Amino acid sequence: MITTKVNLKTKDLKSEVKPIWCPGCGDYGVLNSVFRTIIDLKLDPSHVAVVSGIGCSGRFPAFVNAYGFHGVHGRALPLATGVKLANPDLTVFVVGGDGDAFSIGAGHLPHAARRNVDLTYVVMDNSIYGLTKGQPSPTSPVDVAVDSMQRHKGRRKGMAGMLRLAQADKPVNPIALALGYDASFVARGFSGQPRVLNEILKTAVLHSGFSFVQVISPCTTFYNTYDLWRETAEPLPEEHDASDRAAAFQLALEPGRRYTGIFYRHERPSFEDQVARLVAEPTDAAAPAAISGLLEQFRR
Repeated sequence: MITTKVNLKTKDLKSEVKPIWCPGCGDYGVLNSVFRTIIDLKLDPSHVAVVSGIGCSGRFPAFVNAYGFHGVHGRALPLATGVKLANPDLTVFVVGGDGDAFSIGAGHLPHAARRNVDLTYVVMDNSIYGLTKGQPSPTSPVDVAVDSMQRHKGRRKGMAGMLRLAQADKPVNPIALALGYDASFVARGFSGQPRVLNEILKTAVLHSGFSFVQVISPCTTFYNTYDLWRETAEPLPEEHDASDRAAAFQLALEPGRRYTGIFYRHERPSFEDQVARLVAEPTDAAAPAAISGLLEQFRR
């Protein structure tokens, strides 16, 4: 992590591209919290990279005056892993939505977690597919019914009449998933609580390893959960020991509770540290010569 002596302000971190999310979208709060995190930690923007996939969150890198990479749907984590390995000095934020993270990109989460890549993965969870106009996502509750989930009553007569269909699939539990994959840092924040979210993000960035942060980021257009989370969100119990993974699991699975805070934190060697060690201390003495020979072939 490379810092700067310059006292940054929010205007220094805003790019010339203006955010185009819907009015009131929770992603604005997440963007401001990322700005605040960069400012408070005095991160050098020239050594910050933001990587995204597809969805409303995919636009995120364009709004930040730092390095950015807008990848394809669900592939933000492997892209960010490549960025971090290529330049370990970068502070890398990975941003995604609940569809990008837990549907098409779900297969990448366990591997980023087990490798313990030094990334801060911010998942903006609105429990809906906002960019494609309101389909249910992997985190949509069973009883949600939105306008996009409609069917015609009849083919000819009554074509104007529509039925609203309720979501039937059981939602995934993002916190439990991250804990199950042994992510070394697991937390949940809410865009409607910017101060709390800011502290979580700062701790996540300072953590040496893979930091998973689920951020409840309501969609004001298709599934507005602001009131629900403002009324029911509660901090994790003060007595919770964040080093206790089993206790974190119990809290994540506790029915009817919406906890925010750091569920789990465990320091262990990062992927970059292990790669650097292997490069510095090859197990096969002939390996450097063999690699040099391969590289020489490509130079011809």
